[in-house]
Amino acid sequence: MLPILTIVIPCFNEAENVRPMTERLDAALQGIAWEAIFVDDDSPDGTAAIARGLAAQDSRIRCIRRIRRRGLASACIEGIMSSSAPYVAVIDGDLQHDETILPRMLAALQAGEADVAIGSRHVEGGEAAEGFSPLRRRISDGGTALARAVLPVPVADPMSGYFMLPRPMFEALAPRLTGRGFKILLDILLSADRTLRVVEVPYVFRPRTAGASKLDTTVLLEFVALLLDKALGGLLPLRFLSFAIVGGLGVLVHLVVLTVTIQFLPFVASQWIATFIAMTANFVLNNRITYRDVKLRGPALWRGLALFYVVCGMGAAANVGVASLLLRDGLVAWGWAGAAGALLTGVWNYAVSATLVWRAR
Repeated sequence: MLPILTIVIPCFNEAENVRPMTERLDAALQGIAWEAIFVDDDSPDGTAAIARGLAAQDSRIRCIRRIRRRGLASACIEGIMSSSAPYVAVIDGDLQHDETILPRMLAALQAGEADVAIGSRHVEGGEAAEGFSPLRRRISDGGTALARAVLPVPVADPMSGYFMLPRPMFEALAPRLTGRGFKILLDILLSADRTLRVVEVPYVFRPRTAGASKLDTTVLLEFVALLLDKALGGLLPLRFLSFAIVGGLGVLVHLVVLTVTIQFLPFVASQWIATFIAMTANFVLNNRITYRDVKLRGPALWRGLALFYVVCGMGAAANVGVASLLLRDGLVAWGWAGAAGALLTGVWNYAVSATLVWRAR
């Protein structure tokens, strides 16, 4: 039978969960023609090999192994676009989502009750307490508050990574998706050319039993960049927005270090120390957030850091030169001169970093 429902399961280091996930889907979807696509970002723990082993025994299982491509959102897009089923669902590979609600989500869509069915922890009957560490709860709560403020439709759990929708509808809006970050549901809801009807099906978020969570504070920063991208209508590249947010954090780091060191050292020495530490912090955050999908590791990390120092040093020199020229000629006040220099530096650092430091490999 041709599948009615495709379940896309983005994975990274979920080897221990692949077989239990397949068994749970089989038990939950009795009487429904389904297939599961494990989209693996080249996990070093052998996730793809296990999924392929199952696929050799069960034609309902497929595996897409992505080389040098990372990111949950892009993995979901790639998995969904490889499906021909009329309905597609996304579920995490860590077994924390309750697969038994999939038939209810499918029934709601088939009955025309909604355009998107969301597995929700925050409606009556849902619960997330057991599945969240204190840090993950704070990150999720912060993202939920931001998402609710910008969404055109009320959603109790906009940070959910568990949802289902008709495949043709997804294909229509896919070109408008940013394809970055961890929260593809929010990207879908904000990218649609009309207000989508949503139904939320409650479930209890389970504790993780194997593997490690990929959710950390850098995900929230990437999430903020996604919201800015949608608010600006895609006017600026999402990477540039993320780079700019990281740059803003770097300014704060610079000021804090400068404030401390100037108590003991001359201004010039303090300024150089603050600059060096701020550049290092910017590189680390950009490597984890802005360029997560081409993240530098091993020897490439240290080469990239050295090149980043050179790039930012040239940008700083250009900043001072432009600002000094504008101020000397009396074209603008010192504040505007400084802002012009900073803008030039930001654009320079982003352009050169993208082409040299984190160039596609």
